[in-house]
Amino acid sequence: MENITVLGAGSWGTALAVHLGSIGHDVRLWGRDEALMKELAERRVNATYLPDVVLPSCVVPTSHLDQALAGAGVVVAAIPSHGLRAAIRTASGLLEPGAIVVSATKGLEEGSLLRMSEVVRQELGASHPVVVLSGPSFAAEVARQRPTAVLAASHDPKAAATVQQEFRGPSLRLYASDDVVGVEMGGALKNVIAIAAGVVESLGLGHNALAALITRGLVEISRLAGVMGAQRETLAGLSGLGDLVLTCTGALSRNRHVGLELGKGRRLSDVLSGMKMVAEGVRTTHAALVLGQHRGVELPIIEKMDEVMTDGKEPRVAVRELMLRPQRSEPE
Repeated sequence: MENITVLGAGSWGTALAVHLGSIGHDVRLWGRDEALMKELAERRVNATYLPDVVLPSCVVPTSHLDQALAGAGVVVAAIPSHGLRAAIRTASGLLEPGAIVVSATKGLEEGSLLRMSEVVRQELGASHPVVVLSGPSFAAEVARQRPTAVLAASHDPKAAATVQQEFRGPSLRLYASDDVVGVEMGGALKNVIAIAAGVVESLGLGHNALAALITRGLVEISRLAGVMGAQRETLAGLSGLGDLVLTCTGALSRNRHVGLELGKGRRLSDVLSGMKMVAEGVRTTHAALVLGQHRGVELPIIEKMDEVMTDGKEPRVAVRELMLRPQRSEPE
């Protein structure tokens, strides 16, 4: 089996390291916080992110990137979107020749508006195959070996097949895809809709409103992904509808939590200051709106969420404005 390195010792990176170790891989888990990694090595528990999950003995935590990457045939990047580029740039000269890089980050890079695999590709060139790992997958459930199904998407079918083979286990099933755009856009934009779902729930607007939001949210995701070259059937699958439903309704969703707090009238800065983990939808919202403007795509839900988070618009006002938009036929 491949030696695998996981970059990022947050909840998702730790969960993937636990899973990979549980199925027999030698895993190195890298994090930049030396104190945290030393504690992980000693206590075998990530008290900050997954306090009730014990690291398998074959998972070696380290804060030394060169040691982490030595001999690794597969490298998983589970780093928040705003830190991914710097981490990959630092790692680029340390990767083993031909090592597969798995992007497990969901989001769009602010400024460049690039998808995560595009960021990786810009930093590494064509010297390493890149595979996107995405789908409905709460970190805590993956770590606790609850049944989960995700996608391994790549333009390199051999690399996708390798990730399928090396990551598979009794609790994780992987489907292959060559629609990298659709898989990444579904994974990034569902976080924005999940914030809106939290607002809907917090305001007590009911199940009808939530169903409408999820459905029309999927339309916006599909609309923007489609003009970028995604296949519509991808957005109806695990990385689109599946991930959207999970993140909009699951109690473990960080983005839904942000929406719940915004619906209570709290300021975004106050909400985020009380969170240990990153809610990617916050950064993705404005990036997606700008991307939609560049592509000539109307994104009314995403636009209103940007106004709530950036401009401080009252959530109830945003909902009212959405409901009173000019009516049209559904296919439009």
